[in-house]
Amino acid sequence: MLSAAGVESDQLVELSTLYELSEVLASAPSLHEGLGQAMRMLNRYPGALRGALTLLDDETGELYIEAALNLPANARLARYRLGEGITGEVVATARSIVVPDVEREPRFLHRTVRRIADHGEAVSFICVPILLDHRPVGAISVDLPHRLVWDANHLLRFLNVVSSLVALALRTQRPAEAARKSLEQENQTLKRELRERYDFDHLVGTSGPMRDVLAQVAQVSATSTSVLLRGESGTGKELVAHAIHYNSDRSAGPFIKVNCAALPETLMESELFGHERGAFTGAHTRKKGRFELAHGGTLLLDEIGELSPATQVKLLRVLQEREFERVGGNEVLRVDVRLIAATSRNLEQAIAERGFREDLYYRLNVFPIFLPPLRDRKADILLLADHFVNQYARTHRKPVKRITTPAIDMLMRYHWPGNVRELENVIERAVVVCDGVAIHGRHLPPTLQTPEASGTTPGSLKAAVGQLERDLLHDALKTTRGSVSEAARMLATTERILRYKLRRYQIVPSRFA
Repeated sequence: MLSAAGVESDQLVELSTLYELSEVLASAPSLHEGLGQAMRMLNRYPGALRGALTLLDDETGELYIEAALNLPANARLARYRLGEGITGEVVATARSIVVPDVEREPRFLHRTVRRIADHGEAVSFICVPILLDHRPVGAISVDLPHRLVWDANHLLRFLNVVSSLVALALRTQRPAEAARKSLEQENQTLKRELRERYDFDHLVGTSGPMRDVLAQVAQVSATSTSVLLRGESGTGKELVAHAIHYNSDRSAGPFIKVNCAALPETLMESELFGHERGAFTGAHTRKKGRFELAHGGTLLLDEIGELSPATQVKLLRVLQEREFERVGGNEVLRVDVRLIAATSRNLEQAIAERGFREDLYYRLNVFPIFLPPLRDRKADILLLADHFVNQYARTHRKPVKRITTPAIDMLMRYHWPGNVRELENVIERAVVVCDGVAIHGRHLPPTLQTPEASGTTPGSLKAAVGQLERDLLHDALKTTRGSVSEAARMLATTERILRYKLRRYQIVPSRFA
């Protein structure tokens, strides 16, 4: 028989435990961690031997152990069907069960651990349901020495309060947990898509200059060496920078880009290195700079030749010392960042004109990669054009499959001052305006519609009609693989007329077989 003082002491322990349980469940960083801490805290209940918190898996319909007290690791793998054993019956019926002696209870499964008498004393088992919106979603069970189950109703009230606290945590945190898991899955999916998008296979080109670029990118990706990408605007420097990052050991880290030509000098230092609150007018909060955001990953400084002399000095220090301070701050920050710089300027000329620091140039120019202009890799034009046709046909849901021979000739004769970016824009426009499966010369923009490129002369209606007929004949024979009869049906004409046209334009059907 317990004394009044002992009862009062036990009640204080219970109240203290319930208060701390509510705090833990409300403040835990995750639902799993909060439930685990809650079960461990039940050890404070006088005489508690073991405990388990089981939850119902809505997909499988089984009960699994989410958190436990003093259970071995392999025991936590136990599963129960609804109605199976004491725990399964509690969840199925939404009613609590008290088992005075587990050895005398035939429904008891001993699935997690074999309960044996301790010094000849029986072990009792108490299990209460967890109800969410009046629906059982799990159960809490506790093992106690039989002698301590002196007031089962009192213990049931205590465990029911614990169960209510757990149900409240499930109600508030489960949606957040589901949203977090969804975001994590989406993040992993996006990272996988980025790696696939910037795989080496997307650096299209088989020309000699492009093979050299691909070999250099493969070499430098496996290192943390600083890279300087040189080349005209539109040659694909940013695409190469992405490929280097996503094929390196830093691919799981961030990829941060700064366009040095797009930011005014007054904001550049703050953007790169961050600022403290009150560092200048409008700095209401502390802000991390791009170097901090890129920690563990890669920082691309695009158009680095446009940096002001003052910012060049600060950047040089970061490259030398790997440390910096935020604007308006005194704290020295160290970061682990792989730097890739890109420029379309002639840096050597800028150094001679005192527009770029020579010491910064040598710091950046560790591994230079020169991206050739499109006019120097004309062998890649058709590959790139086909790549963009497939890409934008999917994007815009168009049935475009190929480019006609006259249109290819126009693409090959153009000088492409805007390089790959201009070619991509031209193909996207052609896909959008195309009303069939093939891109013709008329679908290309006016900049390519010149007498030299199109093979026509201004004001010659006969030549224009002839060129259109040639395009239609070529397309039909390509589609039918040289079958004149099928081509005639496709063009809604007779085979005799079609053969006359083929002889007129000196087109040999067998070439398309």
